[in-house]
Amino acid sequence: MTDATQPSSHTVAGAVVTMPVRIRRATQHMAMFSVDADAAQRMIDHSGLTVCRYRPNRAVVVLMLMHYVDGDLGKYLEYGTNVMVNPPGSNATGVRALQSAGAFIHHLPVDQAFTLEAGRNIWGYPKVMADFVIRDGHRFGFDVTIDGEFAVGMDFAPGFRVPSRFTGAPQTHPTYSHLDGVTRVTDGEMTMSGVRYRPGGATVRLGNHPYARELAALGFPKRAMISSSADNVEMTFADAQELP
Repeated sequence: MTDATQPSSHTVAGAVVTMPVRIRRATQHMAMFSVDADAAQRMIDHSGLTVCRYRPNRAVVVLMLMHYVDGDLGKYLEYGTNVMVNPPGSNATGVRALQSAGAFIHHLPVDQAFTLEAGRNIWGYPKVMADFVIRDGHRFGFDVTIDGEFAVGMDFAPGFRVPSRFTGAPQTHPTYSHLDGVTRVTDGEMTMSGVRYRPGGATVRLGNHPYARELAALGFPKRAMISSSADNVEMTFADAQELP
């Protein structure tokens, strides 16, 4: 008989990964954009999920760079294209609907093979290998190249520090993924410190890679609604659950 109190585990590249996966230190650069909801829905239709329309025919896409410094999956860089979607079965609209929305992860390039295998096999995240160039001066920027072809880059203006009492509480949000015909949901928790926000503050540059063409169909490049950075992010990821 299986002991239900024992944590689950997965074997990745010959190593055992015990759940939940923990990230003890990471940095984050993120920007939110308002995009055409119909175009966003077409992009993720294969998942069976519904974009969250916070305004008539407008949806939110979050572009994000994570630098994982200390965690169970090692040290790596990761870029994500995240479309805010309603929970399955919900057709909620309006700004308040974003409070219960989750992030559907549509693009997820990384620069290390171990996290690529773990992400695809444990959570069904659409990770692919990529090369990253980071520019960390007065303005932060990065470029993502996949198979030798420039895909997407972003540039961030410095943000304004927010007191930790407004940002330090743990946040729990579901993330959704679709891989090999299966849509999954993963619950995770995040705690951030050293957070800075700025209205606008981020711009997008696109190449000719298919990822770039998908972003262009949403209306990119454009200025962000809001951008942010975090000096440290602590995270946990539970096992993924398949959706019917």
